[in-house]
Amino acid sequence: MLQIDEAVLSFDILDTKFACDLKKCKGACCVLGDSGAPLENDEVELLEKLFPLIRKFMRKEGIDAIEKQGTSIVDTDGDNVTPLVNNKECAYVIFEDGIAKCSIEKAYENNVISFRKPISCHLYPIRITKYSNFEALNYHKWEICKPALKIGEKANIPLYICLENSLTRKFGKEWYQHLKIAAEEIVKSNYRKKT
Repeated sequence: MLQIDEAVLSFDILDTKFACDLKKCKGACCVLGDSGAPLENDEVELLEKLFPLIRKFMRKEGIDAIEKQGTSIVDTDGDNVTPLVNNKECAYVIFEDGIAKCSIEKAYENNVISFRKPISCHLYPIRITKYSNFEALNYHKWEICKPALKIGEKANIPLYICLENSLTRKFGKEWYQHLKIAAEEIVKSNYRKKT
């Protein structure tokens, strides 16, 4: 494990090679799963406020689900998440050329809102678990990401490099620079192979 400030990262984040391949996975992480995307407390309020602006980028099924359930819900684990359409895809999902994409991000790309999308989506396949004194960052292994592993391996892109923008968004530039330096030193020293 690597600790930077209050964040503790698994070594998988440093040495797993990863590069998303939407053409192969079709955005399956937005469609499959037991519940919607995890939301931070401030994102719950933000989605409620921004929904009228995001709405015009959404599908009718997503709008209907949100009008019925709300812009966010609490799942069976007691976590704030995005609602689902018929217990399947996230209500904010849109489909373009058979690929699941995010209507929130579509509104962001069109300069309608300044919120890109929930940080849990932006960080995926890293998942964060919050504890009283720190946040644990772990690589979430899922069959649907096999194409990303192949491309990442071929291009030699570590997961923490692939997710530079989202990690910087969550923790800041200075934090990310510390991560980068520490990761390079750890990889250089073969530390993980020795333990």
